[in-house]
Amino acid sequence: MTAAPAADRPSVGLFVTCLVDLYRPTVGFAAVELLEQAGCAVAVPATQTCCGQPAYNAGDVPDTKDIARRVIDTFSAFDYVVAPSGSCAGMIKAHYPRLFEDEPEWQHEALMLAERTHELVSFLVDVRGLADLPGRPAYAGTVTYHDSCSGLRELGVKAQPRALLSQVEGLTLTELPGAEICCGFGGTFCVKYPDVSNKMVEEKTADIADTGADTLLAGDLGCLLNMAGKLKRQGRATRVRHVAEVLAGMTDRPAIGEPRR
Repeated sequence: MTAAPAADRPSVGLFVTCLVDLYRPTVGFAAVELLEQAGCAVAVPATQTCCGQPAYNAGDVPDTKDIARRVIDTFSAFDYVVAPSGSCAGMIKAHYPRLFEDEPEWQHEALMLAERTHELVSFLVDVRGLADLPGRPAYAGTVTYHDSCSGLRELGVKAQPRALLSQVEGLTLTELPGAEICCGFGGTFCVKYPDVSNKMVEEKTADIADTGADTLLAGDLGCLLNMAGKLKRQGRATRVRHVAEVLAGMTDRPAIGEPRR
C-alpha cells in the first residue's frame, strides 16, 4: 500500500492503554508505525488515562464516569481513536454510551466517540483498507493466534489479524484449538476467581503446546501477560508477542517475559 495523499491523512489519537504504557511500550511504537504506514497522522495525547474498565467491572460507576469524561474530552478533536487492545476499545465503543444513559448530553458525546473508536488491526483492515503491509515484514517461525474476548465478541475482530499475518514473509499460522475460548484473565476476574482463572489458562497453554507453534500472538496485552506468565512457569519455550510487533517488523527485542538482552 502506498502512502495516502495529504488530503487523505486522517488524524488518529492513539489510546496507548495502561498495560502497554507500563509493561510493553514496544506495542505502542509498533501501533504508531503501522498507523503512519496506513497514511494517518498520529498523536499520543499526554493527558490520556485509563479507559475506566477496572472501575467499571468493579461496579464503581461514579469514578468510571469521571474517567470516561476525561477520555472523551482528550480525544474529542481526532478523526479516529485507535487502541492496540480490543478490551479498551470495546470499553469505549460498547460501554461508554451505556454508562451515560442517565446523562443525555454526555451520552451524545460518548456515542460520537464510540463511532470513531477502533481496535488497531480492525482499523487498519476495515477502515484504512490495508491489504499489503508496507516494507514486507518478515518473521521466521510458526505462530498461533488467540482471539481475545472483547475484541472478538464486542468488536468482531477475527479475520483481520489473520489477513495481515498472511502478508508476513516466512510466517506460518497454525490455528489454535479453542482460539475463541477465554484465557482466564478477564481483568478483575482473575483476582476474584483465581482458581477458575488458573484452570482456564492451564487449558489454554496446553492447547498452545499442541499446535507446535514457537510463537503465540494476540491483540490484547492483558491476555498475553496472563498466558506468557503461565507458559514461563510451566517451563515452556513458546515466545509471546503482541500481533502489532510482528506486523510492524519490531521483533528484535525480547518477547514478553523474556529477560532483556
